[in-house]
Amino acid sequence: MPIERFADRRDAGRRLGLELRSRLLDRPIVLGLPRGGVPVADEVARALDAPLDVLVVRKIGVPWQREVAMGAVGERGAVVWNDDVRSRTRIDEREARALERRERAEVEARVARFRGGAAPIDLAGRTAVVVDDGVATGATARVACAMARELGAVRVVLATPVAAPDVIASFHEADEVVALRAPRSFMAVGMHYVDFAQTTDDEVMAILRAARSGDE
Repeated sequence: MPIERFADRRDAGRRLGLELRSRLLDRPIVLGLPRGGVPVADEVARALDAPLDVLVVRKIGVPWQREVAMGAVGERGAVVWNDDVRSRTRIDEREARALERRERAEVEARVARFRGGAAPIDLAGRTAVVVDDGVATGATARVACAMARELGAVRVVLATPVAAPDVIASFHEADEVVALRAPRSFMAVGMHYVDFAQTTDDEVMAILRAARSGDE
């Protein structure tokens, strides 16, 4: 059976936004995961009439297969490891920490670049809606949701157009997971989009500038 695909991230975000509008979300703040999650999150924020911000996290990829996440790092020292993947790679502690430091440096650079000196939106007492364009291993989404809770969100919702069903079943870092699709034959996020071109830093910065302007 052919895979039903989203036209692009904007299309996926609009559909996800419609789904989330039917939920009772108390004072939501939408947090896109750069880079690909930000266009999706922008449409979700529009649908919910909610503020938009980013949660900057970085996948710690297996050195010889970077798309496979053995962990992820985020702002303010957050880190999570995918123990199953890490054990299969047999990467020792020293190399793992070196990879973590490298990705953490990129997180810090992206925070400065994307926010341009603007302060992050205060999550205290709010519902954090963490949005990505797809969830394959869940490593990045896990650290993002854990970070949102650490920053004061009273409720955390992970929202995504498509996710691996086994990840959803084992995802405990969010109070709720909303995925439009979780096909049993899931193989890769990009397979569920007609246009899955890489989102650029410039596109992310433009989206965030426009969102801040609209909030002023």
